[in-house]
Amino acid sequence: MTEQSVNFGLWYDFRNPEQWFRPFSTLYREALDQLAWAESIGIGSVWLTEHHFCEDGYTPSPYTLAAAIGERTKTMRIGTNLVIAPLHNPVRLAEDAATLSLLTGGRFDLGLGQGYWAPEFAAFDRNLKHRPSLLEESVAVIRQAWSGEEKPFEGKRFSLPSVRITPKPEVLPKLLVGAMADPAIERAARISDGFLSTQNVHQQSYLDALDRVGKSSADGQIFAGQWAVIAEDPEREWARIGQYALYQLNNYIEWGAFGPPDVVPKFETADQIVEGGAFQLWDVATAVDELTALLKDKPQIKDVHFWAQLPGEPVDSGSARIEVLATKVVPQVRERLGQKAGVAG
Repeated sequence: MTEQSVNFGLWYDFRNPEQWFRPFSTLYREALDQLAWAESIGIGSVWLTEHHFCEDGYTPSPYTLAAAIGERTKTMRIGTNLVIAPLHNPVRLAEDAATLSLLTGGRFDLGLGQGYWAPEFAAFDRNLKHRPSLLEESVAVIRQAWSGEEKPFEGKRFSLPSVRITPKPEVLPKLLVGAMADPAIERAARISDGFLSTQNVHQQSYLDALDRVGKSSADGQIFAGQWAVIAEDPEREWARIGQYALYQLNNYIEWGAFGPPDVVPKFETADQIVEGGAFQLWDVATAVDELTALLKDKPQIKDVHFWAQLPGEPVDSGSARIEVLATKVVPQVRERLGQKAGVAG
């Protein structure tokens, strides 16, 4: 951990629900301003996610946003957590990621997942049952495209002539994979450069899987999305923003993100979210303790990122928590870990 400092970053979905709607042009512009400012106070990464056909405009085009963020920042690492690989042509994913790496001076990392929401697969003419093989072969195609090798690709889902792309990335993006079910976690361990984790619960499963597939768990890399609210008075903050979290989580439940929607019940109140542990409420001292313990226990964690703001929450409202994270929490965590400030590569 002392050799390379962990990044502390932000997670964006750019959702804009009808009941709190403002023009998307305003939302995007404010978020870009927020990110440039966040970088200036020490935030080291930004993560973009993807969904399609959502009434609230959930990010359908993370690559485009990544390019815009790259132009507004200088050192911040930019990644996807995550792009739904089965919905895309993998050659196109390889080309666009290579271009982003070139545009950002090697600051871009490509995080992929297999997806789960049936309407997306239907609209993109993909078979939901083929998710695992589509993801696995997409990773293989992307790696081959970046390698410069002039040879065809033959698989169950793709049969392609030479997939060598130009221009090649000067710095290869990390190929990261997110997963929550055991078979998917083992696949991520086998095919990826690192693991996109959610709520920290699957990190040990990933490390154990690395050992099973013949890799070293000590060399694992984890990029850890957090579901925590950090504020000087977190209970008061939750009373103000819990309505946005209720919207966010119940949408994910409706889509089947955490299991079959007819099996996983929705939350009825924001307080139930906290009682069920879906979000953590941390004051500064608690955040420092929790993050220090997490990073000491799992030195494979290279990045810890938090939602910049919840769906419908004004950008400046999220900025208040970002400032607490960057100026009050991160310096104390780094001090306890013996780290210097800086951006991990």
